[in-house]
Amino acid sequence: MVLNSETVSYSQAAVRAVECEMLANDKVVVLGEDVGRGGIFGQYKGLQQRFGSSRIIDAPISEAAIMGAGVGMALAGLRPVVEMRVVDFALCGMDEIINQAAKNRYMFGGQGRVPLVARMPNGIWDASAAQHSQSLEAWFAHMPGLVVVCPGSVQDNYSLLRSAMQCGDPVVYMEHKTLWGLQGPLDESVQVPLGQAAVVRPGQHLTLVSWSRQLQVCASACEQLAAQGIEVELIDLRTIWPWDRERVLNSCAKTGHLLVVHEAIQAAGFGAEIVATVAQELAIPVRRLGGPRIPVGYAPVLEAQARIGQAQVVEAVHACLQSRSARAA
Repeated sequence: MVLNSETVSYSQAAVRAVECEMLANDKVVVLGEDVGRGGIFGQYKGLQQRFGSSRIIDAPISEAAIMGAGVGMALAGLRPVVEMRVVDFALCGMDEIINQAAKNRYMFGGQGRVPLVARMPNGIWDASAAQHSQSLEAWFAHMPGLVVVCPGSVQDNYSLLRSAMQCGDPVVYMEHKTLWGLQGPLDESVQVPLGQAAVVRPGQHLTLVSWSRQLQVCASACEQLAAQGIEVELIDLRTIWPWDRERVLNSCAKTGHLLVVHEAIQAAGFGAEIVATVAQELAIPVRRLGGPRIPVGYAPVLEAQARIGQAQVVEAVHACLQSRSARAA
């Protein structure tokens, strides 16, 4: 039971997290487009008025320059929060992220550290089409040197953002583009370490692993399945890399089934890493469900084709359970 909670939005939780870290450490700065006016999702609202333009720094429209400056700040001893507006725009700064931030500690024998948080709102953005609706967490999970975080709740967007800002390595922090208005309880005393998954709902028939906005869809599917007598254990991965292998494997050993659901395209998505690990370690039935390999359309009817809905999750759970029954027969 949360005793010291209040109800705030996902966006407000992020503002609180940045504010707390800026108060605790004067080396924390924010750099990016639109941050002075609060960010396009309100995730920095009021911070420039409180901390001034020398710590909440508005930047010109150049993602490569912004990320490059952030890497330099980190190497010089600051702890920058680098705002990319949306992950799709961060592709213009990939060299700085991948070849500079991620590799610096290794290539220079630990002489330099890059304690940088790159905020890259991720996922399908309603009616925003293919260049603003990508889910690219698997890209960054593939890259040694990066930590990758995908918070799916109000509490986690506060607690995980604070943990990311305290990390000594570069963190790719991926809030979902459509969760900013999500309301939920926030207890500022709750700490969530990076790399730790959460059991959102206990169950014994199947393990369902998800993250970010797709967690909301999976939670609704679990309610429908419970009404059918199927108790699903829902795990919010929260951190994509490092991911919580132990918690997932322990759950799968208990239930004997695994389904991973993510909004990202299924082909080469991070779900493949999870199901491959579980299949290798436990040899149980595994299944993954992700988006089709298509650009996200602008028209609602086309956008809907790229989404994974509650009915698809329920269907995939039944298929996974039936596969074990068929083998037993």
